[in-house]
Amino acid sequence: MNRRAVAAIVRKDLTVVLRSKAILIPMIVVPLVMLLILPLTMAFIPNLAMAPGAPMSGMDEFMGQMPAALRQSLAGLDEAQMIIVLMLVHFMAPLYLILPLMVSSVVAADSFAGEKERKTLEALLYTPTTDRELYLGKLLSAWLPAMGVALGGFVVYTVVANAAAWPVMGRIFFPNAMWIALVVWVAPAVAALGLGATALISARVRGFQEAYQLGGIVVLPVVALVIAQATGVMYFNMGLVLLLGLVLWLIDGILLGVSLRIFRREKVIEQI
Repeated sequence: MNRRAVAAIVRKDLTVVLRSKAILIPMIVVPLVMLLILPLTMAFIPNLAMAPGAPMSGMDEFMGQMPAALRQSLAGLDEAQMIIVLMLVHFMAPLYLILPLMVSSVVAADSFAGEKERKTLEALLYTPTTDRELYLGKLLSAWLPAMGVALGGFVVYTVVANAAAWPVMGRIFFPNAMWIALVVWVAPAVAALGLGATALISARVRGFQEAYQLGGIVVLPVVALVIAQATGVMYFNMGLVLLLGLVLWLIDGILLGVSLRIFRREKVIEQI
């Protein structure tokens, strides 16, 4: 494995990402909305929910529908604090996973299909690198920005969540162990899922838009997690996070293995 060749491919692709407004703007705007504006808005919900006559003022009935483990984790909190923890810790968990998934999908679509469309991939295909080195460089150029956004977004969200909820919580309550596991175990797997699926799709299509739109299908399972939690079907906890990460890594192994086997520069050259 020629690490210098892989690093050169990564640097080249990251330079393209930083110069592309179509890629860079969503990578900035979406995290700002989800990890800054949304938690600031959620921090005001307890004031509305606890108002006299508010439909959410009956927390006893709501708590009765929760799993016993979740009720136990909320023990000792008043109603306003319960709402803060439910919204900023549990409800936001699956939404956070959309970020690494989105970034890896967008960058991978541009790195594989976008370069075919712009015909800038041809010169790279004729370099003295193996298919494995070329493929690994392309994967890392999508995975690294996704993890950069995920980790940077987590730091921003930690500051915003604690600051916004301070009037209610009166202490630093975030992150908890579940979120640490989510960031270090699940987020990398979600990023790998996005780039693995997009790389597989990009081998069959010719343009960026087609690869990105088809690759967007992988966001549906994350959306399903958001809906399931919002409707009370399930709640994020440590066990679910660890299991989810394991399942995702197994799927990643299959997707990346298949896409590596079908990635042959001869076939790519034929599509240019």
